[in-house]
Amino acid sequence: MSIINHQKQWDFLIRKFESNQLSHAYLFSGFKNLGKKKFAKEFIKLINCSSENPPCQKCFSCQSIEKEIFPDFKILREISEKDSNSENQEEIKISQIRDVQKFLSYKPYYGRFKSVLVENAEKMNQEAQSCFLKTLEEPRGDTIVILLSSKPNLILPTIHSRCQVIKFFGKPIFTKENIDRQNKIFQDIIKIIPLTFAEKFKYTKSFDFEKQNLSEVLEVLQKYFRDALLAKIGIGQDYLKNYSVQKLKKDIELIEEIQTKIMFSNVNQKLALEILLMKL
Repeated sequence: MSIINHQKQWDFLIRKFESNQLSHAYLFSGFKNLGKKKFAKEFIKLINCSSENPPCQKCFSCQSIEKEIFPDFKILREISEKDSNSENQEEIKISQIRDVQKFLSYKPYYGRFKSVLVENAEKMNQEAQSCFLKTLEEPRGDTIVILLSSKPNLILPTIHSRCQVIKFFGKPIFTKENIDRQNKIFQDIIKIIPLTFAEKFKYTKSFDFEKQNLSEVLEVLQKYFRDALLAKIGIGQDYLKNYSVQKLKKDIELIEEIQTKIMFSNVNQKLALEILLMKL
């Protein structure tokens, strides 16, 4: 099974499934329109497929999950209602969470797992989130809950801590704005790498994690060291004279390690960036 742009995340879940180490709850976070819902449905097919090579896309489970009519699969979405100011307010309410709790209280009717997919999980209001927390605190062994969110910072930290967090990143769009931004990151990297520990630490202090995307910085770093490795093997350049092939390979591995930690855990991004720069 190949999931475009999200192969690492898929391979991670495959390994967990095959080793019988699935979590009872997942938080899929990332910008909108990255295919998180499609990915989640493929995952639910995987764990409920009746074929020897799941997901087969042909069995009753796979086809009914795709159509969202599988008896052991429920999707939770926000409800749009007008508030006191006659404005549409979209949120997931506590009554919906109680329906989910009732749904999960029954054993699977057809599949291996009862599965709930919560779209735009950040739309749960405070009451709903508090109620939902109880669902995560007392999970059944045959239930899987998946939260989808483009704004995970609006979800309670206690919900985060009870979920396996998997982050989704999009392929860069080659607009002038994106190219200019990545060029600036590249120029910053060239300036930062030779600096002292104190100067690198100062840079991490000024990094705005709300406005800047750390994953994009890591991608540019990875390209920088890969290009440097190729140049070192082939045509030498002055700024590479202090790098051996072994050191460049080690730096690439370090960047990939940090990328994996950011993708699959609630790692402190500021600390991750500090550690990375100190080791480069």
